[in-house]
Amino acid sequence: MPLTVEADLSPGLPSFVIVGLPDAAVQESRERVRASIKNSGLPFPQGRLTVNLAPADCRKEGSGYDLPIAVAVLAASGAIPAPPRDTLVVGELSLDGAVRPVRGVLAIAQEAVRAGVGTLLVPAENAAEGALVPAITVIPVPTLIALLQHLDRSGPLTAASHEVPDLAPAAGYADLSVIRGQQAGKRALEIAAAGNHNILLSGPPGSGKTLLAHALPSLLPPLAYPEALEVTRIYSAAGALPRGESLIRSRPFRHPHHSASAVAMVGGGTHARPGEISLAHRGVLFMDEFPEFPRAVLEHLRQPLEDGVVTVSRASGSHLYPARFLLVAAKNPCPCGYGGDPQIVCNCTTARLDLYRRRLSGPLMDRIDLAVLVPRQDFAALTAGPHEEPSAAVRERVIAARARQAARNGPGTGSNGELRPGDLSHSCPLTTDATATLGAAVDRLRLSARAFHRVLKVARTIADLEGVAVIGESHVLESLQFRPRVG
Repeated sequence: MPLTVEADLSPGLPSFVIVGLPDAAVQESRERVRASIKNSGLPFPQGRLTVNLAPADCRKEGSGYDLPIAVAVLAASGAIPAPPRDTLVVGELSLDGAVRPVRGVLAIAQEAVRAGVGTLLVPAENAAEGALVPAITVIPVPTLIALLQHLDRSGPLTAASHEVPDLAPAAGYADLSVIRGQQAGKRALEIAAAGNHNILLSGPPGSGKTLLAHALPSLLPPLAYPEALEVTRIYSAAGALPRGESLIRSRPFRHPHHSASAVAMVGGGTHARPGEISLAHRGVLFMDEFPEFPRAVLEHLRQPLEDGVVTVSRASGSHLYPARFLLVAAKNPCPCGYGGDPQIVCNCTTARLDLYRRRLSGPLMDRIDLAVLVPRQDFAALTAGPHEEPSAAVRERVIAARARQAARNGPGTGSNGELRPGDLSHSCPLTTDATATLGAAVDRLRLSARAFHRVLKVARTIADLEGVAVIGESHVLESLQFRPRVG
């Protein structure tokens, strides 16, 4: 939210006070501002100096107030003219007067436009990020002296240019062509990528679950520019934007360890930050050793898997984070990992098996669209010739299927995995045979309403991959084949 930095200089013993609910980082800005002004060759004003951060009832956090506080102090002493009313200033100061980058500049620029701000003065390293918003003039500030010369018009700074960077598919991930066999797993990945469906890979150790998961980003279409802005805004606010990068150009792939806490996964903390599920927004969240995650962490996934957002409520306030990710979970069939293996005997007791299965609750499994067995591959499959289909060929089919979804579902709806129950009657027409097969499956498998809707969405995606407008019986049967079994 836009804040006003006010400074008052009055006669009296020298003092420097910041009011308006500042946190420790903002309180420490007094010393950074004082040293920065002196080391820039300017006299620090003498007297009682009071800086107010308005509105005063809102907690102020971070180091981005250094630069506006310095400007307000120098304007109060008459050293420089006050900035125009439609100008917003943000930046951290070093002791020698250099301006250091801060978090969240993209979000600041977007909110500044909504608040009617015309000019944004930001650290030079953040200028390209702020310039992603074309409706505002972004001026890079390298030092405090450069900003002062800009304000008194003795040395105007040049505004950053607004350019749309190139976007590309994710690079550096495994290609499907290097994975031998596992045709069922590859088919499930294609369906998941085409409709943004959550997937669970189950198999013994070393069968290829992790390799399949790492190949999924290579099947996804490039980020659209609005999606790239959404992802960049999250990474910038979390302080996770790669140094020197102004835009996240490819879909995220997050792979948290199974020891991650609920706060690390969902977000929050003393100073609220987005968690792993928000950092995976518009990308892939890979959770290996799925049942080994704490039960509380797994249950926290239920809201974002259903709604695409997560609400973090704390005593200090409530935060709503975007979390529209594609979940790829991997697990062993049992604690020892060899349940059902034809060559290695499982040594798990019935009690251990029961405890292992109960780590994944029914409501959580109900939110997973595709479950596929990844079996051990024999020597012949592992040494087969290089005839596997590459990721690029599959990605073309995925892009074509998503284009059909966008044309049918309309703007704002997204992929089939994001369809709301009220959209299904329009988007998912069924043939007579498909209707009968699906009805029998609902009764026989005792599918919940949510499971029924997810089976229908997966069948819709399978039909889209074939370029078929009406869902047929074969599409429903394949969707049911991938349906996770609960219990």
